[in-house]
Amino acid sequence: MPTERLQKLLAAAGHGSRRACEDFIIAGRVRVNGKRAQLGDKADPTVDTITLDGDPIAAKVLTYIALNKPRGVISSLEGESTVRDLVPVPGRLYPVGRLDVMGEGLILLTNDGELTNRLTHPRYGHEKEYRVLVLGDPDRESLQVWRRGVTLEDEDGSTEHTAPAKVEVESRAGDGAWLNVVMREGKKHQIRRVGETLGLPVARIIRMRIGTLRLGKLKPGEWRYLTTAEVKALQAATGVRAPARVDRRARARVGLPKKPWPKSRRRP
Repeated sequence: MPTERLQKLLAAAGHGSRRACEDFIIAGRVRVNGKRAQLGDKADPTVDTITLDGDPIAAKVLTYIALNKPRGVISSLEGESTVRDLVPVPGRLYPVGRLDVMGEGLILLTNDGELTNRLTHPRYGHEKEYRVLVLGDPDRESLQVWRRGVTLEDEDGSTEHTAPAKVEVESRAGDGAWLNVVMREGKKHQIRRVGETLGLPVARIIRMRIGTLRLGKLKPGEWRYLTTAEVKALQAATGVRAPARVDRRARARVGLPKKPWPKSRRRP
């Protein structure tokens, strides 16, 4: 792992803000390999021994969990019945890519702040893929408008134009149709608002993919740790450097055995 400034390492290990950790260094409370640290010093927590008041600090263990969010569950961390309630794992984890309360599908929970920023900040434009059930018959013209971008009106009367998207009809379903929608942005209630604007009310939204990470065969309410390969793929796609320590309990999954699947039954 490349070296990092000490105040950043201390803050990542849970010892306060970077400003507070700078004060610890100035006060002489931090040592690297037994030597008093100076402000501006760097270290590698996988190689160097870093102590605060004589106690060693541990490299932050990064956790990555995929969850299939059911309907009726809040994708933030505030309120009743949130995604965090479904994942009984200790520590502070944050959802990446919110879904509205009736939305379903893939939520990534992690304590990797850099990866979260890269996946959610509009300037990076990483793809998110959805299955969308609309009521009505999406004709060629309405699909072309959706693909080019739709002008939406906000509550305050202002307007905003959505970015181009990939939209294809997957199958017909009674009085409606399932669409496959791939976007690189995420305005509030964007898919529902676009559907309403085009006369195609949205009945269901299921997120299938965030960047390189796919929902796979997780059932609603189930979760699992990401595999090493999945973490590396996300890092490569977003340009995030590999972390010092990753929680590698990739076989843990609610409702499924922790032992490896036999090769004949191993899931992709």
